[in-house]
Order: sequence, then C-alpha cells, then structure tokens
Amino acid sequence: MPGATFRARRCIRSRSRATVAGCWSTGVRPRGLTKARAALDEWCKDVAPSAELRKWCGHDPGRFKQFGRRYQAELKCPQRAEALAHLRGLAKDRQVTLLTATREPQISEAAVLAGLLRS
Repeated sequence: MPGATFRARRCIRSRSRATVAGCWSTGVRPRGLTKARAALDEWCKDVAPSAELRKWCGHDPGRFKQFGRRYQAELKCPQRAEALAHLRGLAKDRQVTLLTATREPQISEAAVLAGLLRS
C-alpha cells in the first residue's frame, strides 16, 4: 500500500495513541506485560511466526535473512494472508507500529512484517 507507514518497535517504548495503531505481532507476550500496559490496539496472533520457526531463529542475527524468507513463506497461508490484509487496512488513516518484545526489533518478526507491508 503506497504511503502506508509501518514500523517495528520494542513494546516498552511509548507512543502517541492519536496517530498510531499499536499491533502486537507475535503469538507470545512477555511476562509481566499486560495488554493494558502495552496500550495495544490489536493483537494479531494470526501473523505471528510459528513456534518452530521462532525457536529455530532464536534471535540469532546470522539466521535473520533465512528467518525472513521462511516467515514470508508462512504468511502465504490463507488465514495469515487475511490477517496481513487486515494490518494493511489499519494503515489507511494512521501509522501502524508493530510491537515486539525482543531487545533487537531490527531482527524480529515485526521488522519482517513492516518491510513486507511497506512493499
């Protein structure tokens, strides 16, 4: 979607609720973080990578490129493709921040999603 703005950020950062939709992009939530405290607008579990893929990657920077390819292949499943279309729809009138719990959001599922949604 041309002009749509997507970004990946760590969930502990604050954001402006007026202009940003916060979407949790993983299937698991960090211990101690409630939905209310995270100020989520959406929890998009259907776009989360499989547990097997997430565990295989283990946030290893050396595996990130391959993780991205495998994750994009998983996102072609009809249920996940529909959830991805929903995320694109959220960006019609505001920026969407894809939240992740990892300490390195640039090598996370949120970064892969943001790149895919921007294209």
